[in-house]
Amino acid sequence: MVSKPRLALGMLILAALAGGLLALLISLDVGAFWAKTLPLVFLAGGAAFAQSLGLFNKAPKD
Repeated sequence: MVSKPRLALGMLILAALAGGLLALLISLDVGAFWAKTLPLVFLAGGAAFAQSLGLFNKAPKD
């Protein structure tokens, strides 16, 4: 089962990092395609990676 606070915190961190990536891409004056695509790929890839590591799962109660 998914832990809602962990999921919210993890996605908040990923969103902040994606925003920083977007700011970096804009400051480097990349094309609009890359500025739109890379932060979304970063969010989706980071969430999939965190889920595969089990970071969003609830700890079992003893």
